[in-house]
Amino acid sequence: ASGPGILTRSLLDAGFRVVALESNSDFLTDLQSLENSLDGQLKVIHGDFFRMDPLAKGALKPPAVSSDKLFETMGVAAVPWRADVPLKIFGIVPQQLERNRLWRLLFAMYECSSIYRYGRVELNLFISEREYTVLTAKPGKSKIYQALTVLAQLGYEIELLHKEPWSSFETNLKNGGLAIPKTGRLPNDHLCLVRLTPQQNLFTGGLKPSNTSTFIFMVKQSFAKPKSRLTDRLYSWSLDNSDKLLKALEIPKNAAMYNLYPEDYKRLFEALQNSDMFAETFFHDEVLASTRTMN
Repeated sequence: ASGPGILTRSLLDAGFRVVALESNSDFLTDLQSLENSLDGQLKVIHGDFFRMDPLAKGALKPPAVSSDKLFETMGVAAVPWRADVPLKIFGIVPQQLERNRLWRLLFAMYECSSIYRYGRVELNLFISEREYTVLTAKPGKSKIYQALTVLAQLGYEIELLHKEPWSSFETNLKNGGLAIPKTGRLPNDHLCLVRLTPQQNLFTGGLKPSNTSTFIFMVKQSFAKPKSRLTDRLYSWSLDNSDKLLKALEIPKNAAMYNLYPEDYKRLFEALQNSDMFAETFFHDEVLASTRTMN
C-alpha cells in the first residue's frame, strides 16, 4: 500500500517508473494528483498487493486485484525463470497475519503462480525483525529454525538492506500504545527492509513447480517434531532402505530434522523421488489439505 506516498516519491525521485497499489481510498486522491502531475512515470491503481489473485471465482472487486491485469497494465511480459528479474516490488508487509502473508508469497513462488508466472519477481519488503530472524536462522536452532526458514533460504536469495526502528513508523493505537507485535524470545525492535530474489537455479534436478506442493508438505511435516531423528521420519514414510539412502547423501544417521541444511532437504526430496519405496501419491491427501489451508 502506497499510503501517503513517501516511498513512492523516493522511487520516483530515483528515476524509477512506478505502479502504485493503494487500497485505502483516503490516500487515493493525493496519489492520483501526483500521478496527473507526472508524464507517465506513475500509475496509481486501487488495489491491495496482499489480496492479489484470491481464490474466489467471478469478477474481482477492488481492492482485490488480478496479477494478469496488473502486469498487462504495466506492460510487463513473462520471461523464462532463469532470465533476469523482470520487475521489482517495494512495500511493507502488514503486521496482521504477517507470517501467513509470507507463506502465501513463498507458496506462489515455488508453484510459479500469481506474480511468479512472469519470472523471478524481486521483492523488497519491510518485515518485522522477528520474522527476519526466522528467515535467516541457522540449522541447530530448534526454536527459530523452522519449515519457513528452510523453504525461504532454499527459494530466495535473502539480503538485509536496512533496519529501521519502530519509532520511525506510525504504529500508535487508539489507546496510546504501540501496535508492535510482542515476542518473548526473538528480537523485534525494528522493521527490516529485506530483498527476496528467487533463486535462479531453484528448479534443477527433481524439483519442479508441479511437485513443489509435495516438497513443501514434506518439509512442513519434518518440522512437526524438529528434534526427531531423520531415520525415524524416513521410517514413518515407509522407507525401508533409509540407511543406504543417508549414506549416499552423506547425512549422519543420527541427524535431527532441525540439523539439516536447506540444501539437504532438497537433495533428500530428489532422492526420494527416485526411490522405488516412495511416491508422491503417499502425500496426496495431506498435500491437498495443506495447499487449501495455505491459500
